[in-house]
Amino acid sequence: MKREIMITDDGSKTIHMPDLNEQYHSKHGALQEALHVFINTGLEHFIEVSLSRKRNFQQNPLKILEYGFGTGLNAMVTALHDSKTPVEYTAVEAYPINEEEVLVMDYGKLLGHEAMYKHIHQCGWEKTHKINNHFLLIKQQKTFEQIADQDSYDLIYFDAFGPSTQPELWTVDIFKAAYNALKSNGVLTTYCAAGQVRRNMQAVGFKVERLPGPPGKREMLRATKSL
Repeated sequence: MKREIMITDDGSKTIHMPDLNEQYHSKHGALQEALHVFINTGLEHFIEVSLSRKRNFQQNPLKILEYGFGTGLNAMVTALHDSKTPVEYTAVEAYPINEEEVLVMDYGKLLGHEAMYKHIHQCGWEKTHKINNHFLLIKQQKTFEQIADQDSYDLIYFDAFGPSTQPELWTVDIFKAAYNALKSNGVLTTYCAAGQVRRNMQAVGFKVERLPGPPGKREMLRATKSL
């Protein structure tokens, strides 16, 4: 399948697949989307709402599961997030991008941490790697259907290709597995705001909020596992 490099509206790059009319990140701004959807609305929300209520939250790592490692941008901005909270980050990807695409993306240069971005991509799969003093990364090469964790994660970044392109990644079964993978009061955040996606989340037990989206999108979704 043909793949092209696209420069998005905020100057950051993404990979565009013209045959699907789909890209790894928003054409309106790859970096802005990652920061808005996964950092501001996901990570910072969870720290403020959940961790701040626990007196000793800094003693235990915040465990994040990413559906769709892709270009590594979400992992990179999480590793660089200015927080004293240690993070253990598991990223699932069935089809990793190639070395040439990693170099062209150049997020390391964009964010001022070239060695870190190379390390995120060059470190081996299925092992735990220390990226910096508060960020551990575990990359797993498998499909979303193979995720079978139970009560393991505090936060999920759901960053699959859109439901119009790959509807099989946004089904009730997929969200049931995501719900099971989260701990009580765990949070899932995604750029998508499609009505059927929201209903599928609600069908498995999530409490779902429609929130303002990143540039170019009116809304996004955040789901909470409330027991």
